[in-house]
Amino acid sequence: MFEDFKVPSDLIPSDPRFGSGPSLVPVEFLESLAKTGAHLMGTSHRKKAVRDVVGEMQDGLRQYFKLPKDFTVAIGNGGATFLFDMLALGMVEKKAVHFVCGEFSDKWFKASKKVPWIETEKIEVPAGQGITPTAVAGADVIACTLNETSTGVQIDSFPTVGADQLLMVDATSGGGQVPCDVSKTDVYFFSPQKVFASDGGFFVAILSPKARARALKIAADKSRYIPDIMRWDLCIDNSDKAQTYNTPAISTIYILNEQVKLMNKLGYETVIKQAQEKADLLYGWANEKSYLSCFIQEEKYRSIAVATIDVDDKVDVNPLIDKLEKDKIVYGIDAYRKLGRNQFRIALFHNISKNDLEKLTKILSLAIESKL
Repeated sequence: MFEDFKVPSDLIPSDPRFGSGPSLVPVEFLESLAKTGAHLMGTSHRKKAVRDVVGEMQDGLRQYFKLPKDFTVAIGNGGATFLFDMLALGMVEKKAVHFVCGEFSDKWFKASKKVPWIETEKIEVPAGQGITPTAVAGADVIACTLNETSTGVQIDSFPTVGADQLLMVDATSGGGQVPCDVSKTDVYFFSPQKVFASDGGFFVAILSPKARARALKIAADKSRYIPDIMRWDLCIDNSDKAQTYNTPAISTIYILNEQVKLMNKLGYETVIKQAQEKADLLYGWANEKSYLSCFIQEEKYRSIAVATIDVDDKVDVNPLIDKLEKDKIVYGIDAYRKLGRNQFRIALFHNISKNDLEKLTKILSLAIESKL
C-alpha cells in the first residue's frame, strides 16, 4: 500500500527512534563509555571505579526528585517485572490492592496474586480508560502504575495512604517525566529503559523510611520463603554501599548515570514542561486531522510520556510503519500488540526532540492523506 512512499529529505528526523520500548540512548553516551577504556568495563562491581558511578547515579536521583535525606535509593538486577515478585514476597504483609488500566498494571497484579499467603484485590478499568487510585481500607499496599505503557494512560493524582499502608508506584515508562511528588510515595520504582534512556534488566526502587522498615521487618521473618536474590535486606544493605547484591551490567548503570546528569541540568519541573509541550503537539495533531483521534478520551489521563493515536480504518497503518522501518527513517511506532488497534503509539521520552516529533507528524499525515 505504501511501497512507493518516499519521505521528503527535509522531513527525515535526526534520530529514527520513537519507540515506547527500549528508549533512545544518545550515541554520545556510548562514545563516552568507550572512552573509559580498560578502567571501568570488566571491573568488579565491588571496586571503587564502579561504586563511584553507582553512587553518583544514586545521588543524582536524590537531587532530581528532591528526595528527603531518609529515603533509600535501592538498586538491583532484574528490572521492574522482577520487582513485581520481589515486592509481593517482601513488602506485602497481608493484602495488596492493585489499580489496573492496561497490560503492565495487570501483569503486576497477576504476580502478586500468585503469592499464596497474601490477599489481592484488583480494581480495573477497560483499556483506554484512566484510573485514579484510592487508599482502600483493609489493604497494607496500594499498587498503581504511573504511566501505562500499553495504552498511554497516566495517573492524574495519588492518594494519601494510612500509617499502616504503603503507596507503591510502578514508574517504569513515566518516571522522571510524568508528574509525581516522589516524597509522598513509599515505593517508587522503575527499570531505566524508558525516560532514563538506558538498558533494561536493572531496577531502581526509591523507598520511604516506612517502606524500608516494612521490608526489613518481613525479611527478618524466617517463616516466609523469599529467595536470596529477592531479599530486601540484602538489596538495601548493598544499595547503601553503592553496589548491587549480584553482578550488574556496568554499561547499563553508566548510561543511566549519564542520563540522570543530563536531566539534572534542566530539573524535573522543566523536563515535565517540555514533555507537556510534546504531548500538546501530538494530541493537537490528532484533534486537527479528521482521520485521527486520541485513544484516551479524558484529557486528564492522557500520557505525556507515551501518546496513543487511533487512525481511521480506511487506512491500515501497519504497511506504513513497516515501510518507514525498512527505510530506517522511523522505528517503533506500532500499537501495543495485544490491543489490536489501527494505531500509532509514539514515545515522548525526554531524549526525543519536539522537532523530530513535528517531522514525524508531517510524515504520517503526508502518507495517510495520499491514500484518502
